Amino acid sequence: MRLEKCWFCSSTVYPGHGIQFVRNDAKIFRFCRSKCHKNFKMKRNPRKVKWTKAYRRLRGKDMTQDSTFEFERKRNRPERYDRNLAENTLKAIKKIDKVRVDREAKHHEKRMKGKKAKITREAVKELEQSITIIRAPDALQKDPSLILPAKVKVSQEQLDKNVSMEE
Repeated sequence: MRLEKCWFCSSTVYPGHGIQFVRNDAKIFRFCRSKCHKNFKMKRNPRKVKWTKAYRRLRGKDMTQDSTFEFERKRNRPERYDRNLAENTLKAIKKIDKVRVDREAKHHEKRMKGKKAKITREAVKELEQSITIIRAPDALQKDPSLILPAKVKVSQEQLDKNVSMEE
């Protein structure tokens, strides 16, 4: 697989991608996308178009000496297998996972820190507002008027209606 460069912007053109223009003198121009092809047809000079690599290189804005490009070049090179490196990497991954879990737990604790106190405050407030509904067993023993009557009078007609409804 042979990679070509776009004639206009100098980016990589993969086989089967982009557009080719062949002149009468058999010179082949490859373009990565229609933007480059249209600019070529408009007879623009790549060194005067700001988004091209030629412009950036000419104006000293090219960052080919940047460490990220060096890393990219290194990434494409095959690297020999190193057992110690693989072992250290696996240990580091475990450590990273542990740190991540601990941070998540701390974050959850921090978010829920005031939750228990808030629930307690709300419960106390609700009790204060509706204390008349709740009575302690001691209060019921001291004041028998608070107890609801256990017997309710039911007329004979209501009993007959209930029996007939059940059937």
